[in-house]
Amino acid sequence: MSPKVERLAVVLETGDKRVFASAADWPGWSRSGKTDEAAIEALMSYAPRYAPVAKLAGFELQESIEIDVVERNEGGGGTDFGVPSRVTDTDARKVSKADAERLAAIVEAAWTTFDRVAAGAPAELRKGPRGGGRDRDRMVGHVVGADAAYAREIGLKLKEPDASDRRAVKALRDEMLAVLRQPSDGSPLAGRRWTARYAAHRIAWHALDHAWEMEDRSE
Repeated sequence: MSPKVERLAVVLETGDKRVFASAADWPGWSRSGKTDEAAIEALMSYAPRYAPVAKLAGFELQESIEIDVVERNEGGGGTDFGVPSRVTDTDARKVSKADAERLAAIVEAAWTTFDRVAAGAPAELRKGPRGGGRDRDRMVGHVVGADAAYAREIGLKLKEPDASDRRAVKALRDEMLAVLRQPSDGSPLAGRRWTARYAAHRIAWHALDHAWEMEDRSE
C-alpha cells in the first residue's frame, strides 16, 4: 500500500531580500530563503524537526508531503529582518473549538520543545559565522520577554516574568493558552491586529526558531 500523501497548504510572504514559506495549518512551521523555491525547500527540510513537535501535541505528519501554495503576500521590513510578520487571509479563517484546542496544543508543544532544548544546552553556545548570537540564558530570557509582548497582542496585560522563575513563566503561558483555546470568528483578538491563528503561528515559530538555533549552536 502506498503511503498517504499529505497536501500541505503553504503561504508565501515575500520581502525585498527574504521569502517566508509557512505551513498554514501547522503553527510554527515556517522557514525562509532568498526565493520562493529556496523558502519552500527550507520549509520541507525542517519537516523531520517539526514532526516531533506535532507528535508531542498529539498530531502526526505524513511521511509523503506535497506542497500546495494557497496564498502569496507582499512582505515588509519585518519579513526582511527575519520574522513571518504578515497576518494572512488564511490566518483570518474561523477557529472552531477543535481548531482552537489544536492550535493551543501545538503552541504548548513548541514551548515544551524549547524548554527541553534549553535544559540540555551548554551555557555558552557556539558563535555564529560573524561571531554573534545570544548564549543560552540570554536566549531563554529573550523568548520569555517576547512571549510577554505577544501576550499583550492577544489582549493580556501581564507583567513580564523573570525567565528563571519557572512558576511565573508557566502562569504567563497558561493565560496565553487560555486565550488560544477560545473559538474565534477569525477577527483580530482584543481589537488589535493579530488573529488567533496568526498568534499561534507567531508564538510557536519564535519558540521553535530559537530552539532549533540553540540545537545548531550547541557543542
